[in-house]
Amino acid sequence: MNDLRLQVVIPARNEAARLPRTLAALRHHLASMPAAPWAGLETIVVDNGSTDRTAAVAHAADSPDLPVTVVRCDRPGKGAAVAAGVAASDAGLVAYMDADGATAFDALERAVNCLTGGADVVVGSRAHPASTTTARHDAVRGVGASLYRAAARRVVPGIADTQCGFKLMRGDLARAVFREVRAAGFSFDVELLARLQARHAEIVELPVTWVDVPGSTFRPARHGAAAFTELAGIHRRTRPESRPLRDLFLVEGPDPLLMQQSLAPFHV
Repeated sequence: MNDLRLQVVIPARNEAARLPRTLAALRHHLASMPAAPWAGLETIVVDNGSTDRTAAVAHAADSPDLPVTVVRCDRPGKGAAVAAGVAASDAGLVAYMDADGATAFDALERAVNCLTGGADVVVGSRAHPASTTTARHDAVRGVGASLYRAAARRVVPGIADTQCGFKLMRGDLARAVFREVRAAGFSFDVELLARLQARHAEIVELPVTWVDVPGSTFRPARHGAAAFTELAGIHRRTRPESRPLRDLFLVEGPDPLLMQQSLAPFHV
């Protein structure tokens, strides 16, 4: 891999309160590193139709030690925002992570080391036995999360946690596969992973330290049905030869994440 520049896409909708803390924490993490496995890091903040000062605070955070580019995306949905950020990238390494900084930043260097070691894609996994997670969700949301993960495993078998907000991949691969992804909402990760599997990409699940940060825009009552509907559409597009659609929502086997604790499947 010749181009070791790293661009980190951060989708942000009305994140004026949380985004400055995340960018400041990332800057501090970079300053504390003795050596980085990449040749320069910059962030691409995607303002996803915000009505607050998200774009302004992102521009204000731009600095020589952490360059910040702001991209506007008016198409609603986290998937649309990430796709817009990836389309604006040109680096050899492209990652995306949430605006709240829920995943500890040390995942960046460990993921880059996996890619330089031969992997094509690295996905953060809260289900990994070595992961440390802190969540605050109630039992009802936990059950919904478990059902969603069981359904998602029908679309992307072998991936225990599709919805962790941290993923990193080769830049050329990211730009190519995101051109194929049609899902714009919370379930876009599943379609991304399904299309990566169809390309026979080598996908590594990475243990992470993950803390549930207050302020998520996901609301089960408002977004849950839409997420399942989007997942069903992904199933039809990516696995048309598979079992009937109704079987997508049958739960098989224990949920590794629910065995740890009830985590939300959607985190923005």
